[in-house]
Amino acid sequence: MHNPIPLLVIVGPTGSGKTETAVLAALALGGEVITADSMQVYRGMDIGTAKPTADERRGVPHHLIDVADPDEDYSVARYVAEADAVIADLRARGKVPIVAGGTGFYINALVDRWEFPPRPADHDYRRLLAAQAAAEGAAGLHRQLQQVDPATAERLHPHDVQRIIRALEVHHLTGKPLSAFAYRPGAGAQRGPYRPLLFGLTLPREALYARLEQRVHAQLEAGLLAEVRRLYAAGYGPELPAMKGITYRQLLGYLRGDYDFQTAIALMVRDNRRYAKRQYTWFKADPRITWLDILAVGGPAGAAAIIAEQWRAFV
Repeated sequence: MHNPIPLLVIVGPTGSGKTETAVLAALALGGEVITADSMQVYRGMDIGTAKPTADERRGVPHHLIDVADPDEDYSVARYVAEADAVIADLRARGKVPIVAGGTGFYINALVDRWEFPPRPADHDYRRLLAAQAAAEGAAGLHRQLQQVDPATAERLHPHDVQRIIRALEVHHLTGKPLSAFAYRPGAGAQRGPYRPLLFGLTLPREALYARLEQRVHAQLEAGLLAEVRRLYAAGYGPELPAMKGITYRQLLGYLRGDYDFQTAIALMVRDNRRYAKRQYTWFKADPRITWLDILAVGGPAGAAAIIAEQWRAFV
């Protein structure tokens, strides 16, 4: 493609300092932040998604936060379309677009123009599969998926009913496996309109795990349980994708009497750590990413200075 658009991208696991680094880079470069977080798109889900506060944003506009209700079907295709529109607007205003977040699927779909399966749904087929899962358990659906799409079955947990049903539905609608619509991170660098400069933030595992545990307790002190209780009372139940996010899923289990509060906290800490590990695995597969140890470079300020310097040379 002629004249691809330079795009600054900051990734990394949850708790690595992406928000502050992106804000400081935006202040240095005259930019605005496009958030790449599949949970921060939802309105009313603030504490549990670690949504940046007004103070943390320091006057830097953040886009694609609070753009959907928790019961909306917010797709990666919608994210790409909306991010494209924001990037075009920022460039027209002379601002540097800075994509920052930890949802690798969103980031690679935006940068590499992954092909998406069609969105039309077969609700009768979904209900049939859901009834089958309720009667026989998720394992039977997972075995069906293994037969038609072994690659997707391998990456999905056998109990992830929602995503298994979606994968089976895609095959039902298109005759093609869901895996046929995806590309490996970095594999489609020439497919899209952007020329990305990617940075990844990292820090030693024990330091990251300590941060994540501290954040869980800080979220609880800030009123996370009341936030989850309010959402549940408003009719947003555990079947919704938004309510399956870390912190929400575990606290919903507590509110429904599945386990006690201390168990919910332990599950939140454990699942944050597991999520960070999965994020590392995803992003490490992309050779374009320049990694910065957030502690070794002097924190977010040091990382932002390096990013700003390299961006100026890049463009």
